[in-house]
Amino acid sequence: MIYRIRKFTDSTYFNNALKVTIAAVLPVLLFSFLGDFEMGFTIALGAFFTYPSDIPSSLKHKINGVLVTAFLVAGVNLLVNIMHPYSWIFYPFLALLIFLLSMISVYEKRATAVSFSALLAVALAFAHLHTGWEMIEYSGLILAGGLFYLLISLIFHYVSPHRYIELQIAECIKLTAKYLKLRGDLWTIDADRKAIIEKQLHLQVELNTIRENIREVLISSHTNSGSSNQNRKMLIVFISLIEILELALSTSFDHDKLHQKFDDHPKVLLTYQSLAYNLAASLKHVYKSVQNRTKYISKHNLVGDLNALQVAITEYENDLGKTAASEGVFMLTTMLQYAEKQVEKIKIVERAFTLAINSLDFKGKDKDLEKFLTPQYYPLSTLIQNLSFSSTIFRHSLRLTITILIGFIIGNVLPFHNVYWILLTIIVIMRPGYGLTKQRSFHRIFGTILGGLIAFGVLTFIHNSIVISIFSILCMLLGFSFTQTNYKVSATFVTMYIVFIYGILTPNINDVIQYRILDTIVGAALAFLANHFLWPSWEFLNIPIHLEKSIKANQNYLKEISVLYNEKGIISTAYRLARKNAFIEIGNLMASFQRMIQEPKSKQKQLPQVYKLAILNHSLLSSSASLGTYIQSHKTTSASEAFNVVVDTVIKNLDNAIALLKENDLDIKENLPKEDLAMRFTELKNIREKELKEGIPIDEEAFQLKMQEAQLVIEQLLWLTNLSKNIVKTTKELIDS
Repeated sequence: MIYRIRKFTDSTYFNNALKVTIAAVLPVLLFSFLGDFEMGFTIALGAFFTYPSDIPSSLKHKINGVLVTAFLVAGVNLLVNIMHPYSWIFYPFLALLIFLLSMISVYEKRATAVSFSALLAVALAFAHLHTGWEMIEYSGLILAGGLFYLLISLIFHYVSPHRYIELQIAECIKLTAKYLKLRGDLWTIDADRKAIIEKQLHLQVELNTIRENIREVLISSHTNSGSSNQNRKMLIVFISLIEILELALSTSFDHDKLHQKFDDHPKVLLTYQSLAYNLAASLKHVYKSVQNRTKYISKHNLVGDLNALQVAITEYENDLGKTAASEGVFMLTTMLQYAEKQVEKIKIVERAFTLAINSLDFKGKDKDLEKFLTPQYYPLSTLIQNLSFSSTIFRHSLRLTITILIGFIIGNVLPFHNVYWILLTIIVIMRPGYGLTKQRSFHRIFGTILGGLIAFGVLTFIHNSIVISIFSILCMLLGFSFTQTNYKVSATFVTMYIVFIYGILTPNINDVIQYRILDTIVGAALAFLANHFLWPSWEFLNIPIHLEKSIKANQNYLKEISVLYNEKGIISTAYRLARKNAFIEIGNLMASFQRMIQEPKSKQKQLPQVYKLAILNHSLLSSSASLGTYIQSHKTTSASEAFNVVVDTVIKNLDNAIALLKENDLDIKENLPKEDLAMRFTELKNIREKELKEGIPIDEEAFQLKMQEAQLVIEQLLWLTNLSKNIVKTTKELIDS
């Protein structure tokens, strides 16, 4: 229990919640002491408005983002107050303002946060409308609150400059350990492999988010302010984690075949599974060490586990005899080699947290790192290109604008107590996708009702304003802490905080709770209905886009692998970028599938085909990574013409799948007749044997290593060919249906 509380209070979410709580509470306490509660509360509102824009980034981007938000929310508040008295122009102005603020989201993550902050400012502007000098003074106080929040955020940054990235790296280590644990689960007899692969795909979605956060902070800091020892250490760990996952993904075994072959020798597979679990456990132990800020001491003897597997392989060979065991030994040796590489990568991660970083470890790791960042620029052309119904953000902006206007009109026509609560609920709940909006609607209503009832119960028995104030601060802190992880809990605590504040300010607390619940239900209902009926953004409409991007990313990755096999040499930046994009796009495809299954059954179109294509793309990425990893870690022979012909066939198959998605052209011809393709594989085998036997004399062991390369390359090419054909076939089925 103590560990969980400690872990929670040391989390990034709690840290962010603590910043906004301090930035909001201090002005209220100070100005209440000076006898001007309202001024302190206005400054607190400015901190609230600015807080959402404080997202993971380099220090420079953090400061710029928060400053822009602080001035924008103050300006928006001032504009609403200026225009409000002129009703004939106010509604068109309000509609245009909301639409433009929503459209800012086309510039991705940071812009979405700024857009959300500005929309909150619009909603809460109706809570305190002013005229004359008062509106300028009020907007100035909101700006002061935003700047004060920036000050608090900078203090937190300088007190613990590396803690955020340490926690993100720790989370990345934990998720990678989970991935390795799932690979160990595959060795269990009668394991549900389909469920395990699905869990791996879900983990890929989470890993994409974490990795993007790490890149944004770590690489930006490295590029802008040079390479500190801590920065180098975290970069080495991050790159090693990417390589560990690629290695895990790339090494796929035929578990059914292995179980059948070693049923009479279970010790071998059990020894390997134990090693696989210890690989995951070692990473998990590193995660706990970083999370708890304790010195890392290795608990698992991975080298001993490797030796145990080697002994088990030797015993297996002795039991069956060298000739009879040759095929099995080859399979087990491949597994051993994979494990040896993983141990090597994990040792790098362990060494980073136990020893000083050797400059040789970092040599070449920082090459072209800035190319792995999402560019930070905001051309007007991007906004103009999205001004059409084909854009999800455009439809969402239009939908949000109309819903807010309807909510505003309903709140003014009917006897609602606080119109801005309806608007606030709509802004907080509505998302471009139907599934998330639906989920947040129910969570918001549930949290509001539960929070209102709990707060009402507390206020019935406790009347001391100091105690209630302490409760409100705790609820604020907890409410913001759970915003990203559990919205239902967050809504409960935020409602309690608001009710407690009103409990201090007004005696009519019953009315406050009733209106709060009623306004929330109306706002949530409007958001839910709007997402269902106003130009809905059903996920099945976006699936072809994500499929195309995923297939294209896989295709580019395979092209870079082919270049590496033909030209040899070091791993290029283009190769690493292609690998990164392939991982990101398969995660995006799976995230799209997850959103799709949250939508109504009638909108879950071609669900089996979509899921099958997600699995096929994941398998294609796995097979490509297997080829790429082997080329990186072995001194390979020259690529033959037959190799390039087969790779070109796979690439053309993927081109066909992309053409189907883009043009719905069902008349796609086969690139290479089956007979020719079979001949190419035979040619590959013959070329390898001929080159090896007629070339420079080599000993039997070296010959076996070269033949191992030939067998692995041919197996992966055959698998890639079959996968690419299946992708074309399933894409046809998707388009047909």
